[in-house]
This record gives sequence, C-alpha cells and structure tokens, in this order.
Amino acid sequence: MASILDEYEDSLHRSVSVQQSRASVGIPHSGYVNARLEKETPIFNKQRIDFAPPEKINSLVVSSNQLCMSLGKDTLLRIDLGKPDEPNQVELGRKDEAKVYKMFLDHTGSHLLIALNTSECLYLNRSVQKVRALSRWKGHLIESVGWNKFLGSETNTGPVLVGTSQGQIYEAEISVSEGSLFSTNPDQYFRQVYTLEEESGPAPVCCLEIERGMEGKFFIIATTRKRLFQFVGKVPEGTEQQGFSSIFAVHADHLPSFREFPANLGFSEIAFYTPKLRSYPRSFAWMMGNGVLYGTLDYSRPDSILSDERVWVYPPDIDITVNKPISIVLTQFHFLLLLPDRVKAVCTLNGQVVFQDLFLEKFGSLTRMIKDPTVQQIWIHTEKVVFRYHVQRESRDVWKMYMNMNKFDLAKEYCKDRPECLDIVLAKEAEHCFQNKRYLDSAKCYALTQNYFEEIALKFIEAKQEEALMEFLIKKLSNLKPSEKTQTTLLTTWLTELYLNWLGVLQGDPSQRNLYLDTREKFRTFLSSPKNKDCLFNNRASIYELLASHGDTEHMVYFAVIMQDYERVVAHHCQHDEYDEALNVLSRHRDEKLFYKFSPVLIQHIPKKVVDAWISMGSRLDARNLIPALVNYSQSASTQQINEAIRYMEFCVYQLEETQQAIHNYLLSLYALCRPDSLLSYLEQAGTNPNRIHYDLKYALRLCAEHGHHRACVHIYKVMELYEEAVDLALQVDVDLAKSCADLPEDDEELRKKLWLKIARHVVQEEKDVKKAMACLSSCALLKIEDVLPFFPDFVTIDHFKEAICNSLEDYNKHIEELKREMEEATQSAKRIREDIQEMRNKYGSVEPQEKCAACDFPLLNRPFYLFLCGHMFHYDCLLQAVFPNLPAYKQAKLEDLQKKLAATSQPSKSHHRPKDADTISLGKGQQSREQIKADIDDIVAAECVYCGELMIRSIDKPFIDPQKYEEEMQSWL
Repeated sequence: MASILDEYEDSLHRSVSVQQSRASVGIPHSGYVNARLEKETPIFNKQRIDFAPPEKINSLVVSSNQLCMSLGKDTLLRIDLGKPDEPNQVELGRKDEAKVYKMFLDHTGSHLLIALNTSECLYLNRSVQKVRALSRWKGHLIESVGWNKFLGSETNTGPVLVGTSQGQIYEAEISVSEGSLFSTNPDQYFRQVYTLEEESGPAPVCCLEIERGMEGKFFIIATTRKRLFQFVGKVPEGTEQQGFSSIFAVHADHLPSFREFPANLGFSEIAFYTPKLRSYPRSFAWMMGNGVLYGTLDYSRPDSILSDERVWVYPPDIDITVNKPISIVLTQFHFLLLLPDRVKAVCTLNGQVVFQDLFLEKFGSLTRMIKDPTVQQIWIHTEKVVFRYHVQRESRDVWKMYMNMNKFDLAKEYCKDRPECLDIVLAKEAEHCFQNKRYLDSAKCYALTQNYFEEIALKFIEAKQEEALMEFLIKKLSNLKPSEKTQTTLLTTWLTELYLNWLGVLQGDPSQRNLYLDTREKFRTFLSSPKNKDCLFNNRASIYELLASHGDTEHMVYFAVIMQDYERVVAHHCQHDEYDEALNVLSRHRDEKLFYKFSPVLIQHIPKKVVDAWISMGSRLDARNLIPALVNYSQSASTQQINEAIRYMEFCVYQLEETQQAIHNYLLSLYALCRPDSLLSYLEQAGTNPNRIHYDLKYALRLCAEHGHHRACVHIYKVMELYEEAVDLALQVDVDLAKSCADLPEDDEELRKKLWLKIARHVVQEEKDVKKAMACLSSCALLKIEDVLPFFPDFVTIDHFKEAICNSLEDYNKHIEELKREMEEATQSAKRIREDIQEMRNKYGSVEPQEKCAACDFPLLNRPFYLFLCGHMFHYDCLLQAVFPNLPAYKQAKLEDLQKKLAATSQPSKSHHRPKDADTISLGKGQQSREQIKADIDDIVAAECVYCGELMIRSIDKPFIDPQKYEEEMQSWL
C-alpha cells in the first residue's frame, strides 16, 4: 500500500510540470470551455418607436402600459400599449398661451395630472375624454405628486400629496362621479400640510413618495434640490381616508430627519426599484449635485426607511456645470443617467459605468427618461423621437462583481444556472480562503471546482495541512460519479491512510483526546458511508493491509463488521481469548457457516453458552455439521461437560424431531458412555418398528454390547426380530425379561414353543427350580408336561408333577370330546348336502314357444339355449359371444381347447341338454366323453347369468360403444 501512495505522490509532482506546460499553451484551469455559443444580447436593448409626432413632444409619462404624450400646445395623445394601433387624442381646449409644464400619471394609469406653466392644473381620467380644470389647485406650479398606492382606484385617487415650486406640500383628493347629471369639481379638497425649506428658505419640492411599512406605519420621502426629507408616522386604522395630516403635524415645530449635500443641480430626482411580484420598492437612487445617493429600503426600522446608503459620484466625463444629468431611472443592479446626448448605466454594486449609448444629433436633445414600474420598460424621448429600452438578463454579470468584492455567497447565487461561472467563483473563493489561512473552507471550495486535482492536493501537502487535504478529498470523493471507479478507489484508499496517520498522531497525545474521538467518529462515518460501500468492499484486502500495518485492530474489527466479514471478526475475538464476544457476534448475525467453523474452538471454553446459542438457532443449524465439534470436545472433557453435548442432541431429537441417523447414533453413543439409565428409555421410546427407528440397529447393538448394557441389547434383538438371541441374553439378566421376549413371535407357534423350552430348560437345569418350571407350563399353553419332563433329572419324584400330569390328562380328554363333536357335525353336513344334490337333479323350468333370446331377441327354440334360475334365456352362441371377451386369459384358452376337443368328437349333438345315460360313456382310456366336454364348457360359459351375475358388475365402467369402433358407429348415425 505504501508503494501505491509513493507512486501517487510522484505523479502529483510530475503533474505540476504538466500543468505548467498546459498553462503555457493556454489550456484553461477550469474544466469548462469558455466559448459563447451565440451572440450575447446587451442588457439594455434600445428600440426606436415607429412614431412620427405631428408636433413637438413636450412631455411623456408611462405607467401600467398606459402612455400619455403632450404634443404641441393643445394636444394630448393617449396610447394603450397593449393596443398600440388604437391611439386616443384629446384636446386641452386652451385659448391662451399656456403650455404643458409637467405631467403626472398614477401607478394604475388611470389618473393624469397636467401642470401648466401658468400655475394651473388639469385632470384627465382614463375613462373620459374631457379634460377638467382643478380650480382649487390654481395659483400653484406643481413640481411633484406622491400617489397613494394603497387607497387609490380607477375613479378616485385617495389622499395624495402635491409638491409645488414654492416648497409647499398639499394634500388633495380627486374623484370622478360617473353618470352624474350635474357637473361637479373633481378635486375634493386641497389643503397645505407642510413647507420644505433649505438654508436659504423655501425650496421646490422635486419629488414625493409614499410608502407603508409594518404595523400601519407610513414613510413619506420628499426631496428638494439639496435635501432628502423623511416623514414617519402612523395613521390610525380606519382613518387612512382622512389623509396624512397627522404625520406632518408631528413635525410642525421641528424639522424632520433629512440628508443634505452641498452641491446643487438646480433640481433633484429620486427613482425606486420594485421587484416583480412585490408591491413595495426595495431600493432607491437620488440624483443630486454631488452624485447619486443609493441605498435600500428597510421597512422594519423605526425612524428611517433608508438603509445601506452610499454616494456614487458621477463619472469623470459628467460636469454638472456643463452637461448635468437630466433624469435617473433605477433597475435591479443599475441606475441609468440621462444626459443631453447619451445614456449612461452605472452598476450599483461598484459604481462602474457598464453601458453607454450615444444618440445622434439628428434626433435632437434628449428631454426626459421615465420607467414603467409595471413592465420594467424604460422610455426616452426628444422633441421628435421616442425610444424604448428593454432590460434583458440584467444579472448576467453580477456574479463577477460580487466575486471581485469577495462576496462569494451572493456571487454563487447569481450563477447557479451557469456552471462555468460558478466554477470560477468557487476557485476564487478557495484561493481567497487559502491566502487567509482558512484551509478547511478552502478545501471545501476547491473540491467543487474543476481545477487540476494534483495541483490542489500538492498545495495542501506543501502547506502541511493534512486536515484540509482530508476535507478536500472527502468532498471530491462525494462529487465523483459512480462510473469513476478508479478515482473512487484511489481517493478512498488515500483517505484511509490519512485518517489512520492522523488517528495515530492524536492517540499518543492525551491533551487531544476530544479531537481524537471526533476524528475517530469521522473515520467510522467514512467507512460506513453507503456511497463508499461498494468501493471499500471491492478493495477490502488493501484496507485490511492498511489497518494491519498501523496495528489498528479496533478499526479492523469495525471495518470487518461493516463489510459483514464476520468470520474475520470472530477469528479476531478467538485469537484474543474473547470467546464471549465471538459468540455474541455469531448469535447476533446468525450465520450457519460461521457457527460450523468456530464451534469447535468455542465449545472448548464456553460449552454451556455455545449450546444455548445452538438451541436459539433452532432448525437453521444442521446438527450433523456440529457433531465433529462435539466429538472432539467429548473426548477430552469431563462427564459434566459431556452433558452439554447430550443436551443439544436431545434438543435435536425431541424438539426439532430430527431423523438423521448420524444424530441418533451419536446421542446413543453418549447415552451408552455416560447415561445408561437414559439409554434404555431412549430405545423404548424409539419403538420396535424397524422402519420407524432412526438409529442404526447394528451399531447400537455393538455399542451396547461393548459397554455391557444387556437389557438394551435384549431390546435391540427384539426390534431386529432375533428372538432366540434375545431370549438367550435375557436369561443371563432376568427370566421374566426372557418370558416377555418368548411371547413376541405370535404368528410362529413353533418358534414360541422353542423359546419357552429354552426358558424351561434354563429354569430346570440352571436354577433347578421345579416350581418355576411348572409356572412356565402355566404361562405358555404350547408347552406340555411331556415337553418338559426330559429336562428333569431322574431322581425327581412324581409328586412334583402330579398336578401337571392330571391337568395334561384332562386337556387330552377335552380334546377327544371336541373331536367327537366335530365328527358328528361333519356327518350331519354330508347328509344335508346329499339331499340338496338330489333335489337339484329333479328341478326343471318351462319354456313357452314364443319365448325369445334375451341377447338377440330371436325365437329361443330355434337353436340350442340356456335357461337360468333368474328367468333370463340365451342362445348358446349368443351367451358365448357375450361371456368370452370378459373371461380371464387362462379361461379363454381353456374354453378354446374344449371347443376344439368337442369338434374332434364324431358323435352328433341333438341338444345341449346332457342325456342322463350317456354321461359315463368314455371314448377311450385317458379321453373325456363328449358329454363331459360339454359339461366343462357349460361350467365356464353358463356359470352365471350374464345380466344378473358378477360379470355385469365388473363391466360397469366399460363404455357402451367400443372405443375402436366409435368412429364407425358415429358415421353410421350420420
């Protein structure tokens, strides 16, 4: 394994030179090809509107896809951009020299305010064609309007704020009454609520914006040429329609909070950016003399909505004394400045100009720039031409700016769908972390890049950051595909080596105990990871070698358990005399093969627990495979330990009901060796039927004979039906046992008599007990006194046999009387039989002339016939034809032979009835008479009625139609 790592380290050093050569010819470090597959469109795509105004354009406003344009002195053009081919032209109807100063369109595109340079104001609703003068507004030059986005509708503006050139802020409300018979003023009220001032006095109110925050709090932003004011206050719930007077009343005695800058453009303008699907702005940009104040809007702040403010100074080519900016528009990441002859886009992240669009002189000087907040389109116009900008994929390069600002999380957020850009960001973040000695974070980022693996690995090795290197390898391993097996194997093996090295270092330092435990847990998690399982399993031999080389037996066992290599685990425990642990592993995983392999070792040390484990395994273990372990154990163990072997064998025989001969033979041998009392009970319980006995009878007999268990031998002789041997051996033990054996051959009286004679001879000759000999006569009815007398010696007196002789004579007399009675019964039976024969000879039947054959239905008397007692009558040939196929083969052969003999006789036959006088006529010596042959034929053919006898019963399962003639019969019916 060490050689593999050495080769790999050499390959790392070699890869540096390869990388340098690659870099010299321009091979990128990223695995992605930096090529554009199609031409990238600009972020701000300009489009000239195909529109030639009949008069010069004075002012233009857009909101909610509604465009309003002031042309010349007295014309107003309204265009629904959803229906651009249907413009609507409205005449202002002014006879004086008044001109349009500014126009204001609300967020819904329904309410249009037209401020005239004569300090008058007109109102036009989208649903009407007539311009209405606002009489209460007369005498004020309107500079700005703050629309109410929360209460306004298509017919009512709700409370709005109006800023004038004299610094006053008025609150007003405009309402249109549809269908009214009388003309009423649309302006409901017009009252002053505040006056904005600068150090020199009242200043024009350049911009007004109304926003609502949390818990009913309102924020009002108002700007002058150099100042930005904020009014914050709550409007009581349910009183929103009453306006914002209460908010301004709070600041009646003191100035509200404001921002002030020294330079002055002569005006200022504020722009807001509202993201899609949101109803309130997220950021602002205020164009004033010193530059652009940019920031975000935080509605949770109590006193000021402005947050994260910064001032971006104007680009160097903008001189506010010569070509001051005219308008500003804010997008998500840029603000656009309108100059008299060009448009500049400045990134809000770094203040850099990213876009500049120069307009030709023929279009005239640029007048105004405005954005439709609903569709995020930007409109620019001169007195002659209208342009529109579409904002496309504005965030495409934002990741690069965030990356350069070291805001890597934001950079990654904006290039999630662009892997080639994400790789660059990750590489930059990794390098940044490495330089700042945040090696673990650097490793995590490097692992996600496509940079050269060798370069990064060497980088951490040279910095002596093994922990970071391990983190890098772990992350790299987790990102590999299943098909990259070689890389997976290399990383897995390398990580194992690093973990073992690190654990070895920490283990020897008591102060690093917590770190050691944490690292050990990580290593175990790595080994047990499901993703690494296949790789570790395929290379487990190498891992075992690594673990062995480090002497880490603890993790070797842990790894073996994960790999389910329980054989190695059990072997380890056995080698270290941890037999209980080894048995626990076996019991937990219940692998039969491991039980067979390790049982011989375990049973030598913990026999009872091993047998308990075997019993818990039940039928999953084959006891035959455990017998060698038990044999080795029982040969060297004491009687008490042998009892454990007997306990398991008894479990197999009585609980599992094993029938294997080897198991029963081994149990028998254990009984014969240690438990002779259990031996006989086992044999008796096994029964006496040889076909149902599972042990080897011959082996059992030899075993019992060797150990002198005579009663067991007698039992086995009885099972083998060797009754003579059983009786001979039983007589050496107990006469009663021999008597029980002598009565076993019930069907063989001769053998029984012989066995009892053996017992009698033993009793007379060996025991010399006449009374016992007489008892034998009474126990067996087959023995007589005369059978036993030859065994007695000559000097025995007759007094001992008197009773037996008398009993024998009485038995003989009874037998003679029984024979006489049987002879008398036989004589009476013969007499009755002779009478029955005589009666049968005189028996007859009558046949009418019209009787017919039961088989062919032709007249019966035309041919020889048979008449049966049941009443059925058959022609001879019809009966023969019906009976012959159903006769056994030997009777068919005999019948054919008799027919041939009958045909060979010359005597003609007049009738099938046998003449009484010719029955005894013989044709010659050794030859049958014709009538005798006919009688034999009658015995076969006419033994019983073919319709009423057994022949009909036996033929019940035969089909009515012969299968061989079925087709022929079927065709005959067609």
